[in-house]
Amino acid sequence: MSGSTLQHEQRPWKGLAFVALGVSMIMLDTTVVNVALPWMAFDLGFTTSDTQWVVAAYSLTFASLLILAGRMADALGRRRLFIIGATLFVISSMGIGLSTTSTMVILGRAIQGIGASIIMPSSLSMINASFTGRSRTTAFAVWGGTIGGMAALGPLVGGWMTTYHSWHWAFFANLPVSILVIVGVLRTMPESRDPHASHAADRPGIALSTLGLAGIVFALIEGQRLGWLRAITRLDFGPITLPVGSVALPLVAMVLGVAGVIGFIVVERRRQAADLPLLLDLRLFAIPSFRAGTIVALIVSLGEFGLLFVLPLFVQGTLGYDPMQTGVLLLALAAGSFLASGAGAGMAHRMGAVRVLQIGMALEAIGIAGMGLTLSVDATRLSLAPTLFIYGLGIGFATAQLTGVILRDVPLERSGQASAVQSTARQVGAAVGTAILGASLAVATSASVTSSLLAQGVTAARANQIAEFVTDTAGQLIQFLILQPHGQMLVDAAHQGFTSATRWVALIATAFVLLGLFASFRLPGQAKTSEAEEEAPAAAER
Repeated sequence: MSGSTLQHEQRPWKGLAFVALGVSMIMLDTTVVNVALPWMAFDLGFTTSDTQWVVAAYSLTFASLLILAGRMADALGRRRLFIIGATLFVISSMGIGLSTTSTMVILGRAIQGIGASIIMPSSLSMINASFTGRSRTTAFAVWGGTIGGMAALGPLVGGWMTTYHSWHWAFFANLPVSILVIVGVLRTMPESRDPHASHAADRPGIALSTLGLAGIVFALIEGQRLGWLRAITRLDFGPITLPVGSVALPLVAMVLGVAGVIGFIVVERRRQAADLPLLLDLRLFAIPSFRAGTIVALIVSLGEFGLLFVLPLFVQGTLGYDPMQTGVLLLALAAGSFLASGAGAGMAHRMGAVRVLQIGMALEAIGIAGMGLTLSVDATRLSLAPTLFIYGLGIGFATAQLTGVILRDVPLERSGQASAVQSTARQVGAAVGTAILGASLAVATSASVTSSLLAQGVTAARANQIAEFVTDTAGQLIQFLILQPHGQMLVDAAHQGFTSATRWVALIATAFVLLGLFASFRLPGQAKTSEAEEEAPAAAER
């Protein structure tokens, strides 16, 4: 084998490192912001609404534009779109770091979401186009391990930056990373696109899919705060006022969103019959592995990251950890995810990706359930780390293998669309799951804290008042109860109640993951990867 041939074969692997680094940037930023947000709010004087929209603006643009971005990657070039997404992401990151008002931060986060929505599907479709056979399985394992591991490392990085530097550096740090990613991808990853794709825009499809997904995601994000059926908070839009008791804005958004998605399906079917350009080729859902895999992705995402939503609230509000200590604790999850991503590819070669996926989801369920059954007000890092590690193993095995299963039988020219659909399913599932788990945490906290206080002889009126305080602050200000008469008793009872609520939410998340595991048995089986597939040149597929 000549040196030039060896160098050519090594280039996609070098490129994978840069692609994974770009995806790492998205995942780190998502969780870093959650840690840095209190400092940002204090520094810039955010209102409660401002704080929520710093998170919501990113989620809205990210989830609603994934399908459009995936289609553009197929038509215009996957590497080109990846570079555009990374450039948008870093420019918006710098803008957020330089922001002096909440409006600037929220606008920057919305643009960050656009960048992320481009990076995610184009990264997957680049991998799908650049690797084949066993190499592709390994590449997806690296991609999946990056997703799980970086989600866990984010709190540690965010805690370190905000504690020892400032929240600004949580965004400035993206500049050198983005430059490295852009230069590395340009030098090592080949360009690929669908040569038969029409550049004509499917304007009705773009409008209906974007507005439909945006409406659904908005409703899921804001339903708990604004009310699901009737408004529980007054809203002012210039001269327009929505009083308390009026039809809830999330309900309107959900109805319009569902109508938009249904309209999108109808329009795409009609355009397909008329042989017009499509935003999404619905014939993808005729592929059994893609259809069943997307359903599994949607279901398992309801609970997959439930622990990462609940656990930081518990360890900081009840155990008294600071953000840095929380990040150190979550290293156990990151270690499990990285370890599994390395082992998962070899296991998939021996027993098939579907079986490894199922092992991963089973480990996730065991880890979350173990956490739910063992959480206590006296929990320590030593008692929490084993279940976190098991959970991380599950994420490492499941995330990469599910992605590979979904894309396995998809024609290469439509891999951008398919990647976007599976990413959208994950994002919508995560939004639905967070809404359900958030509501469950609130209800369980109110009931558990009230019960715990009543057992200590506190009057019903006083118990309800304290339970409302703990619920509204998500358990983060329990220590302030020490200032009340019989303060230590109130703190102990509130901690006990919040711990009980956290256990219930963890068990609900476990049920979602188990439901996804059961759904995975409808996935078509997969034979072991052959040597011929491994050696097939990626160029033949492009």
